[in-house]
Amino acid sequence: MVVPRPPVPTVSFVDEYCLAYQDLFPEVRSFENFKYLIIGMISEIKRKSLTGIAKVVGLKNEQSLHHFLTVSPWDVKACQQLRLSLILERVAGKKVILIIDETGDNKKGDTTDYVARQYIGNLGKVENGIVSVNAYGVVGNPLFPLIFKFFKPQATLLPEDTYKSKPQLALEIISELEGMGLKIEQVLADSLYRESSTFIQGLNKLHLKYVVAIRRNHKAWLNKEEVTYSDWQTFDLVFSNANEQTRYIQEIICPGSGEVRYWKITSDFFRERKTNTWYLMTNRSGDLYSSIGNHYGFRNCIEYGFKQAKNELGWADFRVISYQQISKWWEIVSCAFLLISLQTNPRNNQVTRESVSEECQSLNCVYPQGISQEPLKYSQQEWWNFSGRWKSTLNNLRLIIQPYVFYNFLKPWLLIFDIPSLEAGFLELLNMMNKFGGSTTLDSG
Repeated sequence: MVVPRPPVPTVSFVDEYCLAYQDLFPEVRSFENFKYLIIGMISEIKRKSLTGIAKVVGLKNEQSLHHFLTVSPWDVKACQQLRLSLILERVAGKKVILIIDETGDNKKGDTTDYVARQYIGNLGKVENGIVSVNAYGVVGNPLFPLIFKFFKPQATLLPEDTYKSKPQLALEIISELEGMGLKIEQVLADSLYRESSTFIQGLNKLHLKYVVAIRRNHKAWLNKEEVTYSDWQTFDLVFSNANEQTRYIQEIICPGSGEVRYWKITSDFFRERKTNTWYLMTNRSGDLYSSIGNHYGFRNCIEYGFKQAKNELGWADFRVISYQQISKWWEIVSCAFLLISLQTNPRNNQVTRESVSEECQSLNCVYPQGISQEPLKYSQQEWWNFSGRWKSTLNNLRLIIQPYVFYNFLKPWLLIFDIPSLEAGFLELLNMMNKFGGSTTLDSG
């Protein structure tokens, strides 16, 4: 019996994370390509093309990566289910804030599955492109991707397809997540989903709390003679970077609305412009003046951060055209995203450069509370960021993989010019980077 060879190592914290997925792949080369794509997606290259990723990981060309996306028989659904099980394990029964959103990206031509002229959120207008409905969750500070589904415009449906609206896809996602055991604290969504009675009825049937945006001309207050308004009150809107700004809030009281309540929030109640005023609907009860604005403002901050993160990892950089192949690309992006999220809190909690300098005398120094398996010496790198946000964590991890990437860039020259000391120095630095311990805990703060 031939024993399969072990997979080629990359960087230890990536290899350790990817071990959870190894059994999904039919051969060692497929597993290696999975790891290579993860490394390429978290690397600093701006465009995550297969050619660029191949250079990052030291491949001669991109053929094996392309084969992995187009021919290799691994099951994208099984990969998604495993990733979700990792999240459920680490959430450990805590309630999750669920955010429903859509992602649209401009795509030229008409050969890619489900590309059509439609509203593209990233562009803010109707354009040729592809759209997905996405759910992502928040527990404490970390955010993580859950499920994505293609939106299939009616004009692009294949014979085996059934048309489903975006709200219908969102409800499918929520039902699947609850079926897996995810506990949902509340659902946040934009006005597209509120204007669908099907979506709200579905949330009510599932007995879920929600805060959703609504349009300024919402039908609930068209009969102005019956609508009354509370006095304006102030609250502090807290942004993701902990900065605060004063906002103004009032309740719009509509007779006969039952448990549903309506709110208006603005930054200037003398001039309620479209760009500075929100309208919200919720079935949450109690005194919401100090909380409802931050519930939905939280969604805006997270949504912006999530889209920025997906752009960093190359969500729209695929160069394949079939639905199955694009699904594979998006799933690997989601796996890379989760890798970053797992590192976000444990190594940034109440730690500063000064505390690192004082306590760290060697690679074997004692770890303070909040740091998991991480020798503090890495944090002494002058570009290290201690803010604890997702993007800062990504930048820190990019520092860890830098020697591996630079060595792969230099290897073609080292094959021409024999410089043993340079190669030995790189290998020693790579060995140091491989002592960096990745977190395996989704700390909810």
